[in-house]
Amino acid sequence: MSRLRYFFKRLLLSLPVLVFGTSVTFLAIHAGPVDPVAAILGTQTDAASQEEYNRIRRQLGLHLPLWQQYIEFMIDMATLDLGQSWVISPKTSTETLISAYAPRTLWLGFWSILIAIFVGVPLGFYAGMRSNTSADYFASVGGIVWRAMPNFWLAVILVAFLSQSQEFVGVSWQTLGPDVTVTGAAPLQNLSDPNNLLAAIKKVFPAALVLGSASMGNEMRIGRTAVLETINKNYVQTARGKGVSRRTLVWKHIFRNAFIPLVPIITGEAFVLIGGSVLVETVFGINGIGYLFYRASVQGDLPLVGSLMFVFILVIVFVNILQDLLYILIDPRIGYSDT
Repeated sequence: MSRLRYFFKRLLLSLPVLVFGTSVTFLAIHAGPVDPVAAILGTQTDAASQEEYNRIRRQLGLHLPLWQQYIEFMIDMATLDLGQSWVISPKTSTETLISAYAPRTLWLGFWSILIAIFVGVPLGFYAGMRSNTSADYFASVGGIVWRAMPNFWLAVILVAFLSQSQEFVGVSWQTLGPDVTVTGAAPLQNLSDPNNLLAAIKKVFPAALVLGSASMGNEMRIGRTAVLETINKNYVQTARGKGVSRRTLVWKHIFRNAFIPLVPIITGEAFVLIGGSVLVETVFGINGIGYLFYRASVQGDLPLVGSLMFVFILVIVFVNILQDLLYILIDPRIGYSDT
């Protein structure tokens, strides 16, 4: 099987996953305990409220049989007609809300992934190349401890520390560089201005550190193990016996092959971004997609919840496809198997 044919096969296999995930999303949002009509009406309890309740229910199409609602939902998702918000911002399209909140989550995700990759992977490779030394023990124990700390706990501790940093270390985080608060939406306007760019980075850095912490520990641990396994491979020993320079041996033979098992860990950052950003954005007040999803779920805004879940599923499917593509580019053995 050619590598191109293998990739397109994996691409086609993602379609049933997309259909299944969208179907589960429909069942989840309609089986939830929150009544969207009651959320729209608020706390009205007078005699006219029941008539208004039924009117809004018919207007939203919730009186239709569940199978008919499912078909309409799937058609809307397939045609990218994501509908309008019911509760959070009535008569506002969900695309408008998502496009308004998404840049903050993307900015947060970019830096959290960057921190995890440029800290976790080098530490893992460094520990693997110096196994059973004090540096290896320090990096391994530090990675395990950092990985074990829950995101929500670390976020609360970090907010408390940065808010009182003047008392703890004698330097105020707010006045260090651009003056920004610990919590609140990241300023993402006019990032071409160095001051605005620095302010946006400073604003999102604590949340990115928390969000990337779990993956940072995983990448360090798996990177160390991959380096140790690669060093003992026959082709590495053969290259060393032929007199290949240490630089070529490390970068061409050890690090490149040790990077293969890290591909699903790095691409899996999207799962951390989707699941973890809800908690981290809530604690730090980032007001991104995670925070929007939390509000929509609590208030019963079904079109917005469904749209966000559909976007999340698309991201996960895209990440899996990207992972397969990276496997093809990194590992020449992929796609040439007869199986």
